Amino acid sequence: MEEEICKFLCEMGQLRRIRHEGWRLCGVEEPESVAEHSLRAAQIGYILAKLEGYENPEEICTALVFHDIAECRIGDLHKVARRYVGADEEKAVKEQTEKLGKIGEDIFSMWRKFDHQDEKAGVIAKDADLLEMAFTAKEYVEIGYESAMDWIEKISKRLKTKSARKLLEILMKKKCLEWWQGLKKL
Repeated sequence: MEEEICKFLCEMGQLRRIRHEGWRLCGVEEPESVAEHSLRAAQIGYILAKLEGYENPEEICTALVFHDIAECRIGDLHKVARRYVGADEEKAVKEQTEKLGKIGEDIFSMWRKFDHQDEKAGVIAKDADLLEMAFTAKEYVEIGYESAMDWIEKISKRLKTKSARKLLEILMKKKCLEWWQGLKKL
């Protein structure tokens, strides 16, 4: 089984090479990788779970680390492409994890929880995923990609948790790219 785990971990490295394609619709030539998106989504997920009083924030964080692993095999399809191309993400994740024994079963279970959002954990995780895209969209708007504002507007209607809605409200009053101001000592 260790050989299969090693192959799986090599495959996960593919997420660093796959770009978050939806941003190209806004004109972004070099959007962040799916791995970069997943990392910040997991960080947001942990914090969002704490804000929502979820008793196991590590579960949300872990689910978000694995939520886009199907993209290693199918790529990142933005919403326009998904209108025309049908990709079976569940099949991809099942095949990615089926030879990993209990570890694979756990990863697949976390992925389904995120994908189906039928439990509080799935709702929080999805909000974290959306909130990460809202933060990215705000960063892109601030550097001149005005059409990314459309993402924020659509995301704001989809957020379900009170904490995610509040964080988005605060985000809209901030300049993301000024977080460091006041820290530099002259």
